[in-house]
Amino acid sequence: MPRTREQLEAIERQNLAPYAQFSGDTRGRRYQEAPPEWRTEYQRDRDRVIHSRAFRRLEYKTQVFLNGSGDHLRTRLTHTREVAAISRGISRALRLNEDLAETIALAHDLGHSPFGHKGERVLNRLMRGHGGFEHNRHSLRIVEKLEQKYPRFPGLNLTWEAREGLVKHYTAYDHPGKRRGFAAKSSSLEAQVANLADEIAYYSHDLDDGLDSGLLSEAQLHGEVRVWRQAARSVEREYGRLPDECRRYFTIRCITDLQVKDVVNTTERLIRNAKVNSADDVRLLTKPLVQYSRPRRELNSELRRFLHRHLYFNPVVHEPHLRAARMLQGLFEYYSKHPSEVGQQSGRLARRDGRARAVCDYLAGMTDRYAMQEHERLFGKNSESLST
Repeated sequence: MPRTREQLEAIERQNLAPYAQFSGDTRGRRYQEAPPEWRTEYQRDRDRVIHSRAFRRLEYKTQVFLNGSGDHLRTRLTHTREVAAISRGISRALRLNEDLAETIALAHDLGHSPFGHKGERVLNRLMRGHGGFEHNRHSLRIVEKLEQKYPRFPGLNLTWEAREGLVKHYTAYDHPGKRRGFAAKSSSLEAQVANLADEIAYYSHDLDDGLDSGLLSEAQLHGEVRVWRQAARSVEREYGRLPDECRRYFTIRCITDLQVKDVVNTTERLIRNAKVNSADDVRLLTKPLVQYSRPRRELNSELRRFLHRHLYFNPVVHEPHLRAARMLQGLFEYYSKHPSEVGQQSGRLARRDGRARAVCDYLAGMTDRYAMQEHERLFGKNSESLST
């Protein structure tokens, strides 16, 4: 006989820590539904995210290098998968709810615009005076309103806890708890894990992609980045001289492992000191419990400065992003003057939320390649090239 939802919930109560978020204690969904039969509520959430159109589009959205720059470079989708894997690993070690952490990780970038963070900044500037644009808020808008897959409600109708995990910046957008009469100051530990796993993932894969592209070198890293130097020495002590690709992979693997171990050990200590006994105890704290140690934060700051200096603002990466940003601005201006071209759903949203927001929704949902194709269709092939 298959295991029922009730049995799965009982297994959670046996195996998870008391401060984990139990699926049987969910605050529910905005629109009432019959509960799943053989899945927990968070497993249902995870499946809905994976089957969403917004999730599939991440395959063709930029992580660091513009989509299509190389077969092995990360896209927004591969980044998301790596964040989900790290989230599950940390949650398992801390006896948290893996399904919830994975769901939040899989959904965290659904609202990302084309052309990465440069595209996000352009849309935010263009939406000044209309509520701005921020990809975490837009992820929430997608799962609450924009996905249209179900006959009885808009969005994906995810649980309160999954939606809570998508709201990183409470000053920019109210914590969902404030809408439900609950004075939450922090999010669940599972949401905090997904948030930090995002950072761990991009440190590792941006190093990998930077080396693979030839924009970074091991010599540079060895001279300027202590966390690389420590990991490289550890790999050499254990394995001796390795072929280039294998050596780079194992060094980055070592960095990821050190990051995860540091987070698990630091978080375990902070949880113990905070004396939390439930998920809601965690939400009432003013500071997150899922953290790096101070020495690790300092090492990561050094690594982050290196990546900004040598990768993110390297002309090979940065200049195509600037041209892509101009492309996005041109599309925004065109669709604002021709709102009938943004599709039926966006037309309905324009009547409710305003033309600017509907155009922003339409552009934010585009993949890199579709935005480039649309720009070429509207303005001609030579109006803005990303390859020059």
